[in-house]
Amino acid sequence: MNKHHLSRRAFLRSASDAARGSAIVLTLPMIITACSRANDARLSGESFQNLTEEEALAFDAIAARIIPTDETPGATEAGVIYFIDNILASGWDEQRLILQDGLRELQIAVGLSFGAAYFHELEAQQQDQLLTEIENTPFFSTIRYLTVAGMFSLPEYGGNRDSIGFDLIGFEDRHAWQPPYGFYDADYAERGE
Repeated sequence: MNKHHLSRRAFLRSASDAARGSAIVLTLPMIITACSRANDARLSGESFQNLTEEEALAFDAIAARIIPTDETPGATEAGVIYFIDNILASGWDEQRLILQDGLRELQIAVGLSFGAAYFHELEAQQQDQLLTEIENTPFFSTIRYLTVAGMFSLPEYGGNRDSIGFDLIGFEDRHAWQPPYGFYDADYAERGE
């Protein structure tokens, strides 16, 4: 498997870009709490607590286009949808309305553009076309942000099942690091900082 490595600093910069335009911005304690609940739900095989079946299918399909499965596992395999479900339990009523309204508009576009009833029923190219058309909306920015947060959260808390996200960026989850720190700080060391 060909792994694409990027430095820790480059990853953090790109992750902060994911939050731009999102109606939901999470703190570390919020992420940890949501991940813990997500993991419990995933392990016990519970149904979704906050998402309807239609919302879960649509958001899972959108997350799968944001971080697709190809030669590496994607958002679906990482269980990102459980993370999203649990985040929405945290009193995000106004933001949930943004997601519901955005999904409703997306479903209308699905019907008008392709004559289908649901986003998750479309071919990948059709899904990409519709997502490209809405990529600058608060709806898409929020789903993108939640997908990235769920993908790269601590695996023991849920969203990053089996360290899929960590493996994707080449991160080794170790308790202590000793010099030399390795690839994650390589760009920093090369600049002599």
